[in-house]
Amino acid sequence: MRKLVIGLLALFRRISLFIWKIRGKTEDDAAAQRVVSGVSWSEFCDSLKAAGAALQFPGAPRDPFSQAEGYRYLSRITRAGLMAFIEHADAKAPVLHRVVNEFTKLGADNPDNFYQTAALDGNCEYRIIGRRNSIAYLSFGTQSGNYGQGSGLPPTGHIESDQIEMDEDGSFELVLSRRPQARNWLPMKPETGTLVVRQTFLDRESEIPAELHIERIYRPEDERRPAPLTPRQFDEGLQKASALVAGAPLLFAKWARDFQKHSNELPMFDPDVSLNAGGDPNIAYYHSHWAVARNEALLIEVMPPECEYWNFQLNNYWMESLDYLHHRIHTNKHLAQYEDDHSVRLIVAHENPGHPNWIETAGHSFGTMCFRWVRATEHPQPRTRLVKLSSLQN
Repeated sequence: MRKLVIGLLALFRRISLFIWKIRGKTEDDAAAQRVVSGVSWSEFCDSLKAAGAALQFPGAPRDPFSQAEGYRYLSRITRAGLMAFIEHADAKAPVLHRVVNEFTKLGADNPDNFYQTAALDGNCEYRIIGRRNSIAYLSFGTQSGNYGQGSGLPPTGHIESDQIEMDEDGSFELVLSRRPQARNWLPMKPETGTLVVRQTFLDRESEIPAELHIERIYRPEDERRPAPLTPRQFDEGLQKASALVAGAPLLFAKWARDFQKHSNELPMFDPDVSLNAGGDPNIAYYHSHWAVARNEALLIEVMPPECEYWNFQLNNYWMESLDYLHHRIHTNKHLAQYEDDHSVRLIVAHENPGHPNWIETAGHSFGTMCFRWVRATEHPQPRTRLVKLSSLQN
């Protein structure tokens, strides 16, 4: 469904462009006409209306609460798309910015992560100047294209902080290029279009995120200032934003529907599917659906492997992390309390059963959930069971 919608949009635009070429017009001419005539904006608005189909996807909840969250989700994705593809779309003058954050959420976003992204061009070269500070985990990835193209985000390069040579104070420079570098190199390919930075906290209250700045490495003949906005850039930006709003919710609605086949269990997620959707290649994911009644609790037990980091989180049905600013909807390697044998027991429930690893449902009775290991030596299967809440309360 997602590929069909985006494919139809792309086909219509290719046909329109072909007609313009027959008439002897350029792509810039076609874009200028689309902007002046209002077609660009009208098609964008039509795409927003069509994006509502994701909320009616088979298996999606139709109750008022879930639908309200769903439409809020679409509004958030719209904001994210405009930020990424209109405001910060110039790969010749990239800006590190936060599209996914505490209020704009997408694809089981990690509550422990400080996400940053920037537009890239695989034919250019860039430099990231930074200082790590005290953040627990820091990684950089280049990816093919962007969500606005509707084809996923397969990786083109990846590097982590322990692979980067730093000064004593944590300062470093990282080069992004297709040409191999002697040190601190993040590879790109001709099709590279996106930089994704993941900064992961073990404890948000005590750690300081890395300070990062990206700049293009200019050749002598390059113009160093951003060029003025062109009609073609704006037209293409609206197209990419509309593809994101129409495509991403459909993708995750399909995932959420499929997760219901193993509700309240945590099977490992297909790593190839995860990579194609922009997942970190060093992370093993366990995605699923959860459903817990007011008088129930979901127990999750596992012996964590040797790993750099792990966490568990609750999301709503649309795969947005729940409100982690005001509720404890997740835990991690540092925050969790361990059993005497070093195993972990988590309890998902509406009320506090008196257990230190209580995960709050934040007003939800069902949704999706995610367990993840980062650079784990093995991948144990979390055990789950649904019990009566009264059996756990002191």
